[in-house]
Amino acid sequence: MNNDFDFDNEDLGFEDFESEFDEFDEFEADDIFVRTAVLSKNNMIALLCVKTATEGGAICRVDPRESQPAVQLYDDPEKAIEWFNKSLRTSHDNGWKIVYDGLPLQG
Repeated sequence: MNNDFDFDNEDLGFEDFESEFDEFDEFEADDIFVRTAVLSKNNMIALLCVKTATEGGAICRVDPRESQPAVQLYDDPEKAIEWFNKSLRTSHDNGWKIVYDGLPLQG
C-alpha cells in the first residue's frame, strides 16, 4: 500500500459474507430496502448498513477498531430495521457523529 487509503477489496473481508447475501438476489428491486449510515469519531470512520427483503434482512457493521466486518442476519425484515435504528442511536449516544444516513453511496 502506498498510503492509508489504498486497499484491495479482499482486505475488507466482505467476500466471507457473499454466500449469505445470495438469497437477496432473487428479489425485485421494489422488494429490497437498503440504508447506509457513515459515522465519524476521533478521526475514525465507521459504516452501518441494513438491507431487507420480504423474507428477512441483514445488518453489516464496519468498525475501524475491528479486523473484520460484522454481519447479523434476521428472519424478520422489521426486526432488522428495528435493530439498525437501535444500533445507530446507541452509536450516536456513544459519541459517534452521523455524517451520512441514506441510500448507499456509489461512484
